[in-house]
Amino acid sequence: KSNSPAVSANNTSPSLHTDVELNSSNTSQSNSSPCEAFPGFSSPNNVKPSGSQALNRLENNSRTVKGALSICQDNEALALILLPLKKWSQGSQNTCRDQDVLNSNQSLRILSNLVAASAIQSNGLLDEIISELLDFSSVVVSLKASELNDLLAKSFLIIKMLIDNSGSCIASSYFTNWVAVVEIFSKVVSCNEDASGRVLYEATACITVMLSRVAQNLKASSSAPGPDANSTPRVNETLKRILDHAKTSGLVDHLCCCLATSGSNLNSGSSNMLRAACETCKAIFSLVDVLEIHFSMENAYLFPLNAFWSHSLLRLDIRDHERGSLVGPESARIIDALTRAFLRSKAVQLAINHCLHQRAEATLSAVIQLLSRCCLRSGIIPSILCGFPSSLPVTTVVSGGEDGTAVLEIFSILSLCASSNKDSQVGETSNVKGKLSNPCALALHSCLFLAIVAQCLKSTLRNSALFMLTTTPKKQLSRLKILAHYFSSDDRIKTYFQLHSASAMLAFASILSLESGATVESSIYEIAVPLIPPTATLCDLLKITSGNADQMGPISQSNSFSYWHGLKDGCVGLLESRLKCGGPLAVQQMIASNIPMLLIDLLANTHSSQQIGSTRDQMMLSPAGVVSTISSIYHCLSGGVLMFRQVLLKNEYMKLICNLLSDVHLKLVKGWGGPGGGKDGIRDIINAVIDLLAFPFVAVQNAPGLPSATASVNSGFILNMGSAGGKVCMEDRDMAKAIEEDMGKYIKILMEVGVPGIILRCLEHMELKNLGRPIAFLAKMIGQRSLAVQLVGKGLLDPNRVRRLLDSSTREVTLDVLMIVSDLARMDKWFYEYINGASMLEFLKDFLTHEDPNVRAKACSALGNMCRHSSYFYSSLVNLLNLIPRYQILVRFKIWTGPCYLHANMLMHGQMMKKIGRLD
Repeated sequence: KSNSPAVSANNTSPSLHTDVELNSSNTSQSNSSPCEAFPGFSSPNNVKPSGSQALNRLENNSRTVKGALSICQDNEALALILLPLKKWSQGSQNTCRDQDVLNSNQSLRILSNLVAASAIQSNGLLDEIISELLDFSSVVVSLKASELNDLLAKSFLIIKMLIDNSGSCIASSYFTNWVAVVEIFSKVVSCNEDASGRVLYEATACITVMLSRVAQNLKASSSAPGPDANSTPRVNETLKRILDHAKTSGLVDHLCCCLATSGSNLNSGSSNMLRAACETCKAIFSLVDVLEIHFSMENAYLFPLNAFWSHSLLRLDIRDHERGSLVGPESARIIDALTRAFLRSKAVQLAINHCLHQRAEATLSAVIQLLSRCCLRSGIIPSILCGFPSSLPVTTVVSGGEDGTAVLEIFSILSLCASSNKDSQVGETSNVKGKLSNPCALALHSCLFLAIVAQCLKSTLRNSALFMLTTTPKKQLSRLKILAHYFSSDDRIKTYFQLHSASAMLAFASILSLESGATVESSIYEIAVPLIPPTATLCDLLKITSGNADQMGPISQSNSFSYWHGLKDGCVGLLESRLKCGGPLAVQQMIASNIPMLLIDLLANTHSSQQIGSTRDQMMLSPAGVVSTISSIYHCLSGGVLMFRQVLLKNEYMKLICNLLSDVHLKLVKGWGGPGGGKDGIRDIINAVIDLLAFPFVAVQNAPGLPSATASVNSGFILNMGSAGGKVCMEDRDMAKAIEEDMGKYIKILMEVGVPGIILRCLEHMELKNLGRPIAFLAKMIGQRSLAVQLVGKGLLDPNRVRRLLDSSTREVTLDVLMIVSDLARMDKWFYEYINGASMLEFLKDFLTHEDPNVRAKACSALGNMCRHSSYFYSSLVNLLNLIPRYQILVRFKIWTGPCYLHANMLMHGQMMKKIGRLD
């Protein structure tokens, strides 16, 4: 025997070990135990002898563990096994004869037996066999002969098994093998005509298993406490080269093409390509997973709130990254490619839907996670998954999630996971076909999928849970109950977080949030509220911290919860839903459980245990979760004077809340690629904080019988609509009176915290169409002299800002800006100079002829107050007077009082008007 497999020149049969020779075909079948038998691709009785006695004998011996191990120790035997395959790559003129095909088939059967027996234990031997198989496969693919598809599929299968069984070590030859596999795969996709789909499936499976090995090595490297063999520079360089090649080789395009081919085949009524479609989804997700892991290893991963509170340089290194870069731009590009293929090709959609309909666990996990990511890259995808056209007007509500939709499949998968969990808990056998090995993980991804779909629908203003739950009450109840099952059926949820329970709460809350602002009445709230856990349970969950491994339960053993969601997003979302639907009783229950203070602690203490190297498991609140937390605190303010004083009259709490509107935090939110990020995320968090800060102003202005602030009662009207402050103070006069008495202290805190300047800076972060609430809050504050002085001093009437607000804003913003000017002019002549500096007269001139009578009235009111204290504006107003009389004949009193008020104030300074020749 030689040190490496070599073939003798005359092709004589190798001399085998004595113990191998003793194991003839008959004795091996009669004496070996069943656990030692490893049949190849076909049973021994169905295999026809190839004509080579040596290969026949080797095949018989390979069917036992002992025989397989002996073969792998004999270099000459191995050389003989590989010889039929070598002939193809050597370009023999006789290649493709029937005998060559038979011999090659027999060699592949023997190799299959050796792999099944785990007999190939030498890395050198492993590399050589893989190399020969890759060369063989490359030649066979190039021949484009359909009769050779069986050989090709078997070769790919053995390559996959060899890679899968080769352990965790990434050898230097792994990159070479990777390049060869990708090149062969591209040829299979582009030119192979295999009606059975087997070649495409096995070739894709090779891609999947190689990427899975890379992911395993990356995870091992990232979780290792110190230096280990998997994180050597050589291994890291090999992994990096593989990733670079995957990004530049066109692999993703070939995988998408494979999906399209599979979908077309499925559309014709054949299911031959279904396995290939499933494997393709696994391959694409494996690539995405690898790139995300690699990115997270090289980049600090913190949610915006955590990054803001951290004392690292991360918060100082804020760039305008492309949204989605939190998992890496390379991963985002792959998802973008898949998203484009999904949107452009019905065949791709059909293939993915068929994959979802299968109950193969690994495939389901891959497809669900891919679709979740696609939703985040395109607002059209959620509509397709719910089963309605993206062209449907946002105000039109239809029944979504019906039969044949991906959303229905996900709810069915959740039912399957629930039953699988139940069977395992009662101790039923787990060997039944179709049982899930990890139903909790599959439930986790399914719930996150539903949450993302709901959040994406919400971001596109599709406000109705009917888009996901159908219009049938029975189906609505069934779907909400299956979600509630995951966070209500297990008492352990009261003591620690389970990931799938947290995701189920998130999905439930996200779907329920679609009802906020819905234009179509439904019974969703009535169905959902009884399914929400008791307040005490939610309170216990809020108390759980990331620093306590016992309370976190299984999370400490998991790599992640979600790239885009905080662990407590769902819990806080359920609290918000209960507060919105439960009325005063729900508010009192929350206050009795001290939940408002727990929510404030959640905002404040999230950073307590965070370091740059922290895993994303510890991220408790995403930007969407922060908004729900603020909203929940806001709804609790109506619970009494004590709650108002505990939250809004505490300087440290006000600083904490207002810090969320800092430039740094808003920039972090803008760059966030998940739900609650981007420009819409900035709008949501600013509006949530403003609703909270405006609560006392709204309460005082809406309380019957109390003297309101000096600002116009109608100023900031948008904040009055549906306000918790407005509702409670119309019913609780004592609370309104107490708030009125505390307004001085509250205004002092607003000034100390610098709220006026903060709100003005927020305007620069928002789009014009979203400025309604911030400007309304400015209009509320302007009635307080100290706040007005600070606002003007901070640039409220900056000419550029005023022009931006009045040139192209909404009607509500225009009215509030006019009322701000009117209130400032009425308050003190000190403001006249700033009003004049903002060139307000030029705008007011245009507004006097505005088509909206309310705008005309507010313009006249502002002009009247600009004449209240002095004749500062008289010389400039002369040219405007001829526009005023035409509006005095308007019927409605509140409209024509504006012009009358202007003339009355001007008459107060009649001598000045006589001097300029207008009142002779």
